[in-house]
Amino acid sequence: MRRLAIPTLVLALVTGTTGVAGSASAAPAGPSGGGSAGYFTAGSDKKVTLADGADRRPGGRKAADRQAAADETRPGMYIVELAEDPLTSYAGGSSGLARTRPQAGGRLDVTSAPARAYRGHLDAQRSAVAAAAKVQVTAAYTTAFNGFSAKLTPQQVTALRADKRVRAVTASRALGTPTPPPTAPAPSAPATPTPTPDEVDQSAGADAAGKPDKPAKPGPGTGAGMVIGVLDTGIWPESASFAKKMPAPATWRGTCQTGVGFVAEHCNGKIVGARYFADSWLAYGGSVPDGEMLSPRDMSGHGTHTASTAAGLPQSNVTIDGRRFGPVAGVAPDAQIAVYKVLWGGMGYDADIIAGIDAAVADGVQVINFSIGSQLGDWEANTPIGIAFLNATLAGVFVAASAGNTGIVSGAISNAAPWVTTVGAAVTKLDEATVKLGDGTKLVGGSLDALPGGDSRPMVFGEQAGSPDLGAVYCEPGSLDPAKIKGKVVACALSDMFGSAAEIKAKGGAAMVVFDPVGNYRINSIFNFPVVYLPTEKQAGSLFNYLMRHPTDAKVTLRSGGDGSSVPGIPSVADFSSTGPDKVTLGVFKPDLVAPGSNIIAAVSPAGNFGRNYDAYSGTSMASPYVAGAAAILRATHPDWSPGAVASALRTTATDTVGTSDPLEQGSGFVNLAKAADPGLVIQPTAAELVTFSETAQPDGKELNLPAISLREYDGTRPVTVTRTLTNVGEAKETYRSSVSGLPGMKVTVSPASVTLAPGASATVTITVRRGSAPWDRYVTGSITWHGRTHTARIPVAARPWGIAARPYADDGEEFGRMTNGAFGYVQPGFSGPLAGRSTGYTPMQRESYSIPAGVYGGVFDPKASGVKKVDFTVPANTAGIVVEANTDDPNTNLDLYLYKGDTLIYSSDRYWTSLEQAYKFLPEPGRYTAYVFAQVPGGPVVDVDLGYAIIGRNAKYSPATLTLPSTAERGQGFNFTLKPKKPLAEGDVWAYTEYRTNGTIIPGNLVYTQRSSWE
Repeated sequence: MRRLAIPTLVLALVTGTTGVAGSASAAPAGPSGGGSAGYFTAGSDKKVTLADGADRRPGGRKAADRQAAADETRPGMYIVELAEDPLTSYAGGSSGLARTRPQAGGRLDVTSAPARAYRGHLDAQRSAVAAAAKVQVTAAYTTAFNGFSAKLTPQQVTALRADKRVRAVTASRALGTPTPPPTAPAPSAPATPTPTPDEVDQSAGADAAGKPDKPAKPGPGTGAGMVIGVLDTGIWPESASFAKKMPAPATWRGTCQTGVGFVAEHCNGKIVGARYFADSWLAYGGSVPDGEMLSPRDMSGHGTHTASTAAGLPQSNVTIDGRRFGPVAGVAPDAQIAVYKVLWGGMGYDADIIAGIDAAVADGVQVINFSIGSQLGDWEANTPIGIAFLNATLAGVFVAASAGNTGIVSGAISNAAPWVTTVGAAVTKLDEATVKLGDGTKLVGGSLDALPGGDSRPMVFGEQAGSPDLGAVYCEPGSLDPAKIKGKVVACALSDMFGSAAEIKAKGGAAMVVFDPVGNYRINSIFNFPVVYLPTEKQAGSLFNYLMRHPTDAKVTLRSGGDGSSVPGIPSVADFSSTGPDKVTLGVFKPDLVAPGSNIIAAVSPAGNFGRNYDAYSGTSMASPYVAGAAAILRATHPDWSPGAVASALRTTATDTVGTSDPLEQGSGFVNLAKAADPGLVIQPTAAELVTFSETAQPDGKELNLPAISLREYDGTRPVTVTRTLTNVGEAKETYRSSVSGLPGMKVTVSPASVTLAPGASATVTITVRRGSAPWDRYVTGSITWHGRTHTARIPVAARPWGIAARPYADDGEEFGRMTNGAFGYVQPGFSGPLAGRSTGYTPMQRESYSIPAGVYGGVFDPKASGVKKVDFTVPANTAGIVVEANTDDPNTNLDLYLYKGDTLIYSSDRYWTSLEQAYKFLPEPGRYTAYVFAQVPGGPVVDVDLGYAIIGRNAKYSPATLTLPSTAERGQGFNFTLKPKKPLAEGDVWAYTEYRTNGTIIPGNLVYTQRSSWE
């Protein structure tokens, strides 16, 4: 989990006007001794932004501070789920109360006599339960969830959990808009004053849309007749993207809830309804955050952006700060929007969110968009929100949700329930810019601003052009000297990019180049000033060290455009997009697919966006409404399709992204709406399957009839068999033949290999997966495709055979459980059976000593920088592992260690202040490797370093040792082992490799280390 502790010890949780975040300010390091300034020393100035955070508006950070959910054993806000079914899923059975659950393909009618009668029954039951526990109900739910929220004492929690009429009592939790980036102002420093209700500008605002495009004829292909419910921060109703009067659909049963700055006329038909939900927020905190309005009005911009992305009206030429950015339109421009404001200052409680879901289903939406998530993804299955979405799905409502923006670590997926379509983000526009340094180095970054181009200009590093104590290294407001930056390009370390740009602009600088010493996501924003962002750590090293070599004569040329090297291609998975697997539930594949989510221009709230009516946001929050709009079109085109059929059509027709076909990253691939409208086959789970899954404490979704197969932690010693039912939704009889691609080493069979289906007919196929020669404890991915005469349907497959350690993450980062001490080794096997093992015995590390001349104090790594020692070594074939260590006796020195194979970074050990670093690789590819030792903070003019490395052969025979372990293994039951040397060891660390065997199958084991002192 080292990768989660992204270097620095300053953790900023902020987001911004672009849906992108910037770090909170911190005091920069000052000069150290008589040497150069300390730039990015651990414990002081290294910065990082996390993908999920509080909204940037005033009160946003306050909201984040308040998000600590009520503990299960403490008084606080709770959600109480009652035992009886809500309206969406009640199938009858209670005396005198008819079924309210709609028939397959039908719609819930909350105004029917059975629904009114059953709701009255639920109301009475809720009152009785609350009265028995002496509870005052805060909010009640009956449609998509049966229960209530309330502030409870521990005694009331205990009493309710003992009541047979209660299914669950869960502490309420806070969620927010998962926004990635590194580029917006901190919440404590809003870019524009927050208006009072009387000051809300009802005009078009500073930026405008062009004349509306001549719309296509309303119809299924534009989403006409569909209502998309948007659960978010509200809406800015004056936007041109919503300026159309439309009649409400006949099935619409919602309302227009007025409030501060929001009147009934704002629901003009395009905005068919609007509500806000703050009961639990107010009960818990007393008031909404500063700058918020207790109404459906959006004061940040996130909800307006997602709503207009899904269903905004076409605009021919949007301008932002006077610059034209071309046409914009929602995916389903004739769909109507129902607003459910559930977030306040970018945060909200699940108790209020459930109330919003409950209302949306009762109001009659066909689609819900949910661009809300949790930091680092879901942590449990079948949450109250998940159950509410299940019941919405059973009532015929399609749910699209954002996957999260924590791409820096795998497995951090939000909204991973199998009945939700979980959407990752893709880059669909390059928006590149090129920084050419005076030595000819070209760095390709990103920009959405007009750049000066032309001849080279002088460039200065912010720290050298202002006060270090005021944050000049980050170009913080008030930190720069006008005389030192006038007419120059200023290089700044990443912090509050909007504040930095404003500082440089106000002091007469010509442009800004921003770098992040530890690397960050590829995100662009519009600054109305020439800004180029270089997101990678490698680019930061190149730029920083060029500036150190040229403190007075640095030159740079900035130009728009690049060579395409900033991304693998178009479309490609955005680096911030959360990737699989779903760490919570076995057998569920997430994300489901990816959609445009980078630099998306759409309508926003002027109150939270510098007075802009349109702006560029990035995140899976932007990708989700794209899929919601696509689903609205499919629902309009195929009114008889269920949410599962819509999800299947979107997934089985998706196409591979550029740069990866790994379903852990792209899911089924990039959305292809044109093909989804005519998919040929659909693969969808039954309602009974989903309900059973929701009622299981530790569910495994591999048997759900989903258009994907996920086998995380399967037993690789045995075949795995699953079934999938294919249904022909085409207009003609068609024969489909199966094929398998990818999945190297695995043996996969589909039986029958071909099926012939008439329209509406179904067939069940059996899919058998055997590990074959595929590696243990590694994901193997690929797909199964059914090819018809006119249609093709593809499902992704990802399988990881569990060898010695369960792993809820992908194959990046640490090898959990791989390295262990020979005196007390531990293994948790994923197989059962007789157990035997062997080892190579121990081999010592090869060590060399080096003296490294000190470089910049607190510098940024670059292979060519001063303060770096390069050591090459060759790894032969059939190597079990390589381990590299670097250490110094100087406690005032911070070392970093990087392991490369060619130009590819294999491992970096640079996340903490330490004079001892270690890098390793298990089962490495043979070839030439390079270790770089970087004295990031030198303790003196010369740093003495000891570098050691061990190359452990898989079949080598070293100093003998005795492996002691049990004679049998049981899946999931950990055991201890020892690897005891048979003769005295030399001083220092020694390393060995172990391997296990069960019924003739060999499972790679551990890299084992020990020292002589462990056995004395």
